[in-house]
Parts: sequence; C-alpha cells; structure tokens
Amino acid sequence: MNILVVAAHPDDEVLGCGGAIAKHIQQGDKVHILILAEGVTSRKSERNRDDFQAELSALEIVANKVSHLLGVSSLSMHDFPDNRMDSCELLDIVKFIEKSIEQYQPQIIYTHHSGDVNIDHRCIHQAVVTACRPIPNHPVHTLLFFEIPSSTEWQTPSSAVPFTPNWFVDISETLVLKLEALEAYESEMRSYPHPRSLEAVEYLARWRGATIGVKAAEAFMLGRHSIR
Repeated sequence: MNILVVAAHPDDEVLGCGGAIAKHIQQGDKVHILILAEGVTSRKSERNRDDFQAELSALEIVANKVSHLLGVSSLSMHDFPDNRMDSCELLDIVKFIEKSIEQYQPQIIYTHHSGDVNIDHRCIHQAVVTACRPIPNHPVHTLLFFEIPSSTEWQTPSSAVPFTPNWFVDISETLVLKLEALEAYESEMRSYPHPRSLEAVEYLARWRGATIGVKAAEAFMLGRHSIR
C-alpha cells in the first residue's frame, strides 16, 4: 500500500505515528511524509534572520536523517508559517495536500486530531478532511488521526472534541525505532516529566499497548474507513 503522513512540524510525524510508519515499511508498504510548517519562526522572535535560517537548516537535516532511519520512500518539507497556519487560506492548504494525494495515490492517510491545542494541527486536520472528501475514485480509504504529546492532551475537554482512540496499531516491534528517531530530534524533545520526553512517549506507548493487550501501541481516532 501507499501511505501518506501529513504533519505540521518536524517531529510530529514520529510523535504521532512513528511506530506505525516503521511497521508499514517492514510490511513492504511505501510511506510518504508531508511536513507543511517550518517549525521554527514562532520561537524567540528577537533572533535575527540568520539564526532562524540556521535552525531551519539543522531541523531539515535531522528530519531527513529520521526519514532515512525509518526507511520512508519520500520526505517533503514546506514553509507554511509556524503556529500561524490560521493566517493562510484553508483552500491553499487543501490544494497543497491534494497535489500530494494525486502524486502518491495513498490508500491510508495519517494526520492530526481536530482538538489539539496547536493551531497548525487543527488547520491541517481540517485541510486533510476536506482533501479526502469521498468523491468517486478517490484513492484514500482509511483516514486516521493521531495524538501528539504536549498538544492533544493539553486541550481541555470542554474546548474541543476530546481524543478518544478507537483504532490501535501494535508497535511492540517498532517502539525502539520510534524512540531512536525521537532521540535524533533532540532539539524538539524535553526532559521528563514533560509529555514530549522520551520517557513519557514510551510510557504512553506502553499504556496504549496495555489497553489492547500488547506490549506497546499507537492510538488513533478513525475518521473514515471504507472497504473496497
């Protein structure tokens, strides 16, 4: 199968479904990763342009290293504004995603949950759902929404749709690879007990696994699944 992961920032692809990515690849599937926002410019606005460019370049190098580690077929990184994607026209984001769908013809898409705290996650969620409306001959038959530690669980339940997973992927055999990939994203990770720490990510995977009786899992909300 062809798989497309649509993520906001470098590291989201691994936090959200790094174990599933590795599992798909081990099973012979082709995984393509689309990262839309540059992930840097919302930080410490007093820095000069050269500092931002250096950090962007370093992050791109790491993202490519991670993709090579996981064995993905392609990585495409773009420059939508970090934590400001709500300033972009939704139609522009939709059309951008539609081009990737046309190019890769994915049967499965993984992307963000609609209720995340991060505005870029929410914009991308809506754009993917729009790009995947079930018109005749559309290639996508399974649409899955992942959780991102330090974004999904930080949203209050009265403010948005809570993340209530109903689709699980056993990553008992690929959790180590997911954690190794996150170690490469050193600049994006935090120290425990921050939820975006290696320890917290592993604890979450172990808990999601225990939920379904395996050693480790990633959890998703099913958006749509059609049997063809």
